[in-house]
Amino acid sequence: MLDVKQTERSLLQRRNTLTTSLQALFDGLAVIILLLALLFFFNGELTNHYIIMALALLGSMSVIYDRMNIYRHHGTMTKKAFKLLKAWSSAFAFLLLLAFATKHSDTYSRTVIGLLFIFGYFTQVFLHFGFRLLQRHMVSQEANTKALIIGNGALARHLHHRINHNPWMPEEIIGAVLTSDCRENQNESNGVELPVLGKLEDIKTLIKHHEIHTIYIAVSLDSSPMIQQIYFDLLNENVNIHWAPNIFALNLINHSVKELAGIPILTLSETPLIGTHLLLKTIEDRVLSLLMLILVSPIMLVTALLIKLESPGPVFFRQERTGWDGKNFRIWKFRSMKLHTEENGVVKQATREDPRITKIGSFIRRTSIDELPQLFNVLAGQMSLVGPRPHALQHNIEYSKQIEAYLARHRIKPGITGLAQIRGFRGETRELEQMEKRVKYDLEYINNWSLWLDLSILARTPFSLRSGNVY
Repeated sequence: MLDVKQTERSLLQRRNTLTTSLQALFDGLAVIILLLALLFFFNGELTNHYIIMALALLGSMSVIYDRMNIYRHHGTMTKKAFKLLKAWSSAFAFLLLLAFATKHSDTYSRTVIGLLFIFGYFTQVFLHFGFRLLQRHMVSQEANTKALIIGNGALARHLHHRINHNPWMPEEIIGAVLTSDCRENQNESNGVELPVLGKLEDIKTLIKHHEIHTIYIAVSLDSSPMIQQIYFDLLNENVNIHWAPNIFALNLINHSVKELAGIPILTLSETPLIGTHLLLKTIEDRVLSLLMLILVSPIMLVTALLIKLESPGPVFFRQERTGWDGKNFRIWKFRSMKLHTEENGVVKQATREDPRITKIGSFIRRTSIDELPQLFNVLAGQMSLVGPRPHALQHNIEYSKQIEAYLARHRIKPGITGLAQIRGFRGETRELEQMEKRVKYDLEYINNWSLWLDLSILARTPFSLRSGNVY
């Protein structure tokens, strides 16, 4: 076995092209030129304050555009324009926060700032569209190189489809090579045709015959031990070798690729609330929940009074729930039921025309007013405004035995509202399929968490309160 000495360079390499580098440069120049034009038209001079503002804007653009993959996004132009709007708005939001924090907001012309935001966005959209045409022209001038896939499972078919239908890649996968544990009819599923050109022992002949330039290894997880032998067998064939680990056969939670001490790390499950993400989520929760408490306090006071007048018992209902990373906490809710004892200690979900529910309880459940005291849980850091709804402990035990990755919902803080709720999965879950879909959307939320997603869910929550499943 060869002993290859490792170099000091990072294993995670970013492949920047000339066009993407030029695109970033032109975006920055366009913003600066536009700012200068607006200043000389409205103000007549460039002051030190505007120089600092321009540098801060360019710095925030470079960081935010990189984090949001603006220069590595090859979807439709509509999606690109929407993504660019989010990135440009985020950069501007940072600029405004910085101005307010340093008490210099009155130093700048609101007309100049407003026009810079509007015209700056449309100028960048125009530039990105122009570079999109330039990239397509450059790719069309390149001759397609040929590639082979080792394996023919779902991942192999996915690679075949995405590469051969990607106008930005001058590469064509001409077929698959089977390993000893592959079945030839695997390529027929889902209607995706992946031609089988031979078996693994034929690969060197196929490389020479078809002038293969690239090999993709896409085998199942249980076939991973053969990868080392495949790699060394192909070292002398002068082909590019890429390994696509088939981790997607697993139920991934916020997966990513990292480097640790020079070793590539595939993260299969990780909470998204780490580092700056946790800070942003905390700021979002504390600020918005405090504002919401001030706004809804009259409603909460009236609700508390009506509950007390209608039936004996406490105003609030408190119950043990599971929170972030499996840590239990006591949730706050307005009491919506008459005082009762659970039969045999079994927690029963509320049902339609449930005799336990009071008149005021029925109303506050339909309108979700009963959830408002959970703003105190948010302020205490036990919950978030947005996240998977926390279930009763008994339900966690029950459903974790029936639904795969059910408890992975706890990889993020539980929320007052969530993605599952705005998509219609509020209230009672009578069928197992309903809970499965709720869990599916909870995991989708964890895998795609962002402040934008949180704000979108909060904005759409009032429209989801009409769900017929809540009683």
